[in-house]
Parts: sequence; C-alpha cells; structure tokens
Amino acid sequence: MHIGLNAHLLSGDASYRAAGISGYMTNVMRWIPRVAPTDWRFTAFVGAQFSADLAGYAVQRSSIDTSRPLKRIAWEQAIQPWATRRMDGLHAQAFVSPMLSRIPAVVTAYDLSFVHYPQVLTPARRLYLRLLTPLSCRRARRVIAISQSTADDLVNVFRIPRDKIDIALGAHDPERFRPLPAADVDAFRAANNLPDRFWLFVGTIEPRKNLVRLLTAYAQLDPGGRPPLIIGGGRGWLSGDVFEAVRRLNLADAVRFIGYVPVEELPLWYNSAELFVFPSLYEGFGLPVLEAMACGTPVVTSDRSSLPEVTGDVALRVDPRSVDDLTNALRRANADEAWRRAAAQAGIERAATFSWERTARQTVGAYHKGFE
Repeated sequence: MHIGLNAHLLSGDASYRAAGISGYMTNVMRWIPRVAPTDWRFTAFVGAQFSADLAGYAVQRSSIDTSRPLKRIAWEQAIQPWATRRMDGLHAQAFVSPMLSRIPAVVTAYDLSFVHYPQVLTPARRLYLRLLTPLSCRRARRVIAISQSTADDLVNVFRIPRDKIDIALGAHDPERFRPLPAADVDAFRAANNLPDRFWLFVGTIEPRKNLVRLLTAYAQLDPGGRPPLIIGGGRGWLSGDVFEAVRRLNLADAVRFIGYVPVEELPLWYNSAELFVFPSLYEGFGLPVLEAMACGTPVVTSDRSSLPEVTGDVALRVDPRSVDDLTNALRRANADEAWRRAAAQAGIERAATFSWERTARQTVGAYHKGFE
C-alpha cells in the first residue's frame, strides 16, 4: 500500500502557522508510520518553504512556495492529481481533495468555521472551502473529523453520511505540557513581572472567542478580590471590540494583553496561571483547554461545540452566551480553593487519556476502510 499525504500546510517554524491544523498534522504524521502495517509506504507532499525531514516518509517538495493560499490551491487542484496518480490512496489533510484525482481519498475536516464564521477568511478562500469541502467529503471514501462536534456539523450542514465519518481526536505533547517544577514557574513569574495570582486566556482575539462577554462578566466581580486577567494571542478580525470593552468597562488596570505567545512559553504561562478561562463560542477541538488541563491548571470553558468532549466533567462549563452564567463560574473559581485543587488534579488525569498515538491509530483505521 502506497499512500500520499498532502502536507502543504505543515510549518517548520514556531509561528502562528505551527499551531492549529499544522500542529495536528505534525503530530499525527509523526505517529502514522509507527502504527501502520510495516509493508505500507508513505509519501508526504510539501511546499518549497518546508525544509525539515519527516521520518518514515518519502518527501516530495514542490518547486513553488505554497505558503500563500492561492499557490497552494493551484498545486492541490492542478499538480496533485498527476503527482499521486500511481498511488493507492490520498489523504487530503485539510478539507479539500483534488477534483481531477481518480484515486481513492480520505479527507480530514477540522471544523466548519468557514460556514459559521465566514468573515475570518478572504472571499476567495471562503468560496474555495465552502464549495469544495462538501464536494470533497462526498467523493471521499472516508472522512476524518477531529471531534464528535465536527462530525455532527458535517452531517447536519453538509449531509455527509454519519457511517462514512471516522473520528480522530486531537491530543497534546505530554513532554511539553505538564506540571513544571515550582522553581521554574517562580523564575518565569519574576522574569515577566507576574503576580502570584492571575487568570489566563490564550487564543486569537476575534469574536468567536467570546472575549467581550468574558470581560463583561469579569467586570462584575469585586475589583478588590479578583485576580488580574491576562490575555494572550494575536489580533484577529474585529479585535477592536475587545479593546473597546476594556476601556468601556474601566478594566485597563486589571487586564493585560501580552500578544502572541510562542509555543515554547505556553507551558510556563499555563503553569503560572491560577485559572484558564476559555469561553469560546465554537471550536473544532479546543486544544488550549487540553494543554491547560495537562499542566494542572483549572479551567472555565464553554459547554458548546467540541469543548465538553475535551474537558469531560473536570471543568466549570458555562453557557457562553450568558454573562450571568460566566460571572457565576468565575465567582466560584475565585472563591473555591478546594474546587481549584480538585480540578487541577482531575484535569491532569483527563488530559492523560488523549494521545497522538491514538489519533494516528484512528487515522490508520480510516485508511484501512478507505483504501483496502
């Protein structure tokens, strides 16, 4: 069996491109050759900008830099069918397979944010995904969803048959995201002028992260008793509404924006925080919540989309559209030290049940169904 994997979204650096889809691909691809039958062969197709080696794969680099969407789309639709024509199967790892391909395909879908929150994409990318994702999923032998929530979306929005969908849940890196020695955390706090107590949010600053409601709920807490709130993440679309809410609610002295957080610093931020707050309206998987739990940080999060799949019953889950619900959860998290201790330990244990090896085995299971 010879399987090609479209890996043009892989990133070889620690920028924002290394998160999200690229991070999922990087980790699952690391494990696929280890858990697949030994007589299977894999070829990874990457852009000219990707220079790293991939253990267990023959690597075919494009002659063009496909980090720009239009060039990547051109490669996917015009060159990929020819490059994979003699293979037994193609894994289209990001929503869309080539329309001219004649070999069996497995397609991975991460979320349907381009349907629910189309404003985050350029019109061209939105049109490409909106037209070709459902068509690719219907033509594919199997469709991989990274959560049950995404699988439900595929069924309800695109009418993909449920029995055609396999779920391959995301995971975290347990060597990186774990409770760290107190001395390391104390040194990080000192170097970054952090207080002993603070709450943390990490994610793109955009409407679906629900930060305006979070700030509104936070403002209702006693200013003398609430820890500072630190918001990490780059600016997305309509991020100005968040900064305006800080001004309107007189929170400039209580809320600190730290910008994009490099991946190598994330475990220290999670370990330093007393509470991780992530009331997102929609997530394909919700990796920051899992990473925080793995570090032993209690979590307040949403009861929507995939987030309950990640947290189980170890987090305080709220209706993200209810400021009162969010306020009550923050008030309890602030006052209930016993809950924080129990949630920290339960989160570590819950996070340990997720692994990239399991994700890879679920992916290889889809290959068996789709290509044999």
